[in-house]
Amino acid sequence: MQIQFLGTGAGMPSKERNTSSIAFKLLEERGSIWLFDCGEATQHQILHTSIKPRKIDKIFITHLHGDHIFGLPGFLSSRSFLGGESVLTIYGPVGLKQWIEQTLQLSKTHLTYPIEFVEVTEGIVFEDEKFIVYAMPLQHVVPCFGYRIEQKPMQGELLIEKALAYGVPKGPLLGRLKAGHSVQLEDGTIVESSDVTSPPQPGFTVAILGDTKYCENSIQLAQNADVMIHEATFDHSTIELAAQYGHATNTEAAQIAKQAQAKHLLLNHISARFLKHDLIPFLEEAKAIFENSYLTNDFSQYEWRKNELIEIE
Repeated sequence: MQIQFLGTGAGMPSKERNTSSIAFKLLEERGSIWLFDCGEATQHQILHTSIKPRKIDKIFITHLHGDHIFGLPGFLSSRSFLGGESVLTIYGPVGLKQWIEQTLQLSKTHLTYPIEFVEVTEGIVFEDEKFIVYAMPLQHVVPCFGYRIEQKPMQGELLIEKALAYGVPKGPLLGRLKAGHSVQLEDGTIVESSDVTSPPQPGFTVAILGDTKYCENSIQLAQNADVMIHEATFDHSTIELAAQYGHATNTEAAQIAKQAQAKHLLLNHISARFLKHDLIPFLEEAKAIFENSYLTNDFSQYEWRKNELIEIE
């Protein structure tokens, strides 16, 4: 799994940071990419990456502020022009479906693929054999949701030498054992998958929290998460101002990560008020509370591999 930040700014775009969008790359796990929020010019940001729009099959929207959704019409249209034909599922709060459909209708935009809309409420919003996604409301000035993505336990590795010792011939039976099925040999012997595979491996958990001030639901969504992504629009000196606008500070995000016992914190949604020289103390404030804090930038990319978070240069 890889996470790439397409926009890490708050409110208006700046020369350093575009508006909010995060690409959740599940190319190895399911051959697709999920997008979390789609601020203005997200499709322009994608041009500077290896991301193919047709690979994006799910978009999760946290809330309906412009810096999180104004990139949708352009992206949806470009996905058609670039060969997208598969269904795209869009998850988000009440009103998102109406806004998108009216925008496409009034602009006479024709899409070459169907869109499925899922109106997000608290609870499970998506589940298949590999992943489950939960949503909970956060505390912003408009309805806003955070998402928790859990990868289900993965099948253990096939212990080939052990399988051969049981008399399993090379070929399709090994594949069935690796997939978790028992097999019957020619002499009638039943070989169980658990006899020739390592124990199931735990999957990863990522919490992506939209605009919000400090709240208990953030802690719950990020409980024991491997990676927690949280907004840090303000710093500790402007904590009262942050609350007035329904936002969080760097130190509040760090406190949530600490209370949730998350493993890593990626600070996102940074106000343009912070210039480059401000960002060193900005990050140090967070790290004083939660050591494994990282400040994201546009195009920052991280990979979760072998239970470690690695920044890709």
